[in-house]
Amino acid sequence: MTDTVLVPGGRDVRGTLDTAASDGSRADAVVVACPPHPQQRGHRGDQRLTAVSDALSAHGIDCLRFDYGDWDEGYGESTDADAAVGWATERYDRVGLFGFSFGATVALVTAASRPGLAGVCALAPTARLNPDVDAVAALDDLVALGVPARIVYGTRDSTADWKPVVERAEALAVETVAFESDHFFVGRAGDVGETVAEFLAPRLRDAV
Repeated sequence: MTDTVLVPGGRDVRGTLDTAASDGSRADAVVVACPPHPQQRGHRGDQRLTAVSDALSAHGIDCLRFDYGDWDEGYGESTDADAAVGWATERYDRVGLFGFSFGATVALVTAASRPGLAGVCALAPTARLNPDVDAVAALDDLVALGVPARIVYGTRDSTADWKPVVERAEALAVETVAFESDHFFVGRAGDVGETVAEFLAPRLRDAV
């Protein structure tokens, strides 16, 4: 089942909460899902986000897919993700984070300031959101905080600047998974969902 969520904060951030239980009751664990670039039609209904939500539901885990507030060069969008995580941590025992493309970078940067997260999975991240927000540096912070992370990328991706992120992840012994795919993982959304869920679900089930 789904429910509409208004995320508290100074920006207009709205989400859809997908509950794994058929009666709409909340599980003990949730993943916050960050959409791709809002100026490139990125939104919470993105098929990669819904595929991840479906895969998590099969594991008994809820998923909060949200839309960013007004465009703010990556700064406000990072604030939005942090607010969504804050909403989740007040209501769930264990919280994970996922994002695709621009949203993957948002997820990494947000997770780097959230030591209590069960894990973060980034799909096709780009190295930077803007000159001040760096996903590569965020990986070092994640390792220092002990937040488990997995980077998933397409080897034929010519859209996102993913190589610096993957190279740093491998140097830090952060998990990476390669798909023979383009940036959009055409025809592979289901496989992507399973790859994300297989990483996050065991960590989130620790509390359920």
